[in-house]
Amino acid sequence: MKKIFYLIALCLMSTLAFSQTSNQSYDSTLAKRLGADEYGMKMYVFAVLKTGDNKTENKAFIDSCFSGHLQNIRRLAEKKQIVVAGPFGKNNNQFRGLFILNVEKIEDAEMLLKSDPAISSNLLKAELYPWYGSAALPEYLPFHDKIWKSNP
Repeated sequence: MKKIFYLIALCLMSTLAFSQTSNQSYDSTLAKRLGADEYGMKMYVFAVLKTGDNKTENKAFIDSCFSGHLQNIRRLAEKKQIVVAGPFGKNNNQFRGLFILNVEKIEDAEMLLKSDPAISSNLLKAELYPWYGSAALPEYLPFHDKIWKSNP
């Protein structure tokens, strides 16, 4: 009788242990499409944009570079190469904004950022870091297009 009790207890414990580590909502097709590992995560490159060394006061040049900067962000988003972009509020670290780029390697991120006029003109400079985050992060982008009223 004790053996049966222990066998039942072992089966219950095994079932509980398995159910705690197995995701009943797992979608293998979606995970594969997003490049997810077994934890639903993947590598990105996190970019902190800081004030660059170009101290020009030429307003037309600055406006042109930042207009191109916004156009470049839209282009990268359309290509699903950038999944997060946005400015920081005022701070003492000269942090201006951040990107999460949908690439795994710093070198690939550097290539993408060469197309940004605010960065290539050194109005902004980017500090790049490997970052491990949810592979589902790009899935929010289609929803963002449904909630903005004005395009900057």
